[in-house]
Amino acid sequence: MITTNQDENGSPLPPESSLVRVKTHQSSGTIILDRPEKCNALSRTMISEIVQAFDDLHQEPKVRAVILTGAGAAFCSGLDLAEMHATLSEQDAWRQWREDAVRYRELLDVMLRFPKPIIAAVNGPALAAGAGLVLASDMVVAGPGASFGFPEAKRGLVAGQTAPLLVFRIGAGRAANLLLTAENVDAETSHRIGVFHELVAHEQVWARAHEMAALCAESAHESLLMTKRLLNETIGEHLGVLLSAGAAASATSRTTEAAAEGIAAFLKKREPRWSQ
Repeated sequence: MITTNQDENGSPLPPESSLVRVKTHQSSGTIILDRPEKCNALSRTMISEIVQAFDDLHQEPKVRAVILTGAGAAFCSGLDLAEMHATLSEQDAWRQWREDAVRYRELLDVMLRFPKPIIAAVNGPALAAGAGLVLASDMVVAGPGASFGFPEAKRGLVAGQTAPLLVFRIGAGRAANLLLTAENVDAETSHRIGVFHELVAHEQVWARAHEMAALCAESAHESLLMTKRLLNETIGEHLGVLLSAGAAASATSRTTEAAAEGIAAFLKKREPRWSQ
């Protein structure tokens, strides 16, 4: 259930829920992934609420930039694998997996087409689909405890939607290294390869993101909108097609025996036993 709140001046705030909190400030808004007990893993409901939060902040005139961050010690650990695993026993599991892939792809599309700058304030691990949220943001500031990676291959899955974004941001060679090794890299490495744009002390992550939002607010809204379109829709003209193809690959990977074993092993905290 989403409830309406007010800021310190009594102005209406965008809706909040138990999974996503939204706050507005002088010229920015903050979307907080609020599922710390699950490392902010993205459930189906949570993805829908993030999309709604972006829509709410789109409609808020005073919000000139949006900060995306996580509650607790993690930014976002990826999709909710327990929810995905529970679908295995359903008769129409393939239909659900396809809908899940499309829903996450639509979230990335919302972020890429969002008319205001998005700043990821990465306060901890950003993995798999959580790493995709970082890549779909325009600017990234992170703390020393942040990390970044794509563990999908170790779960029998494919990082279909995030792979095109990773190539778009850092190039095919570095993307291949991250995707094929499934290695989580630390904050300094993420900064060196261009995923994280600034590193600051942990307690300064959101504050620095807020400063960056204030800098964006000094520019004309129309200029920022056209710049984002230039970057994401002109220079990145093939991104939409690649993300759709990636969604299909991601959904297909979830139907395999490898995915069933990989996810089960993750949930049971054991090493996967791959078939030869």
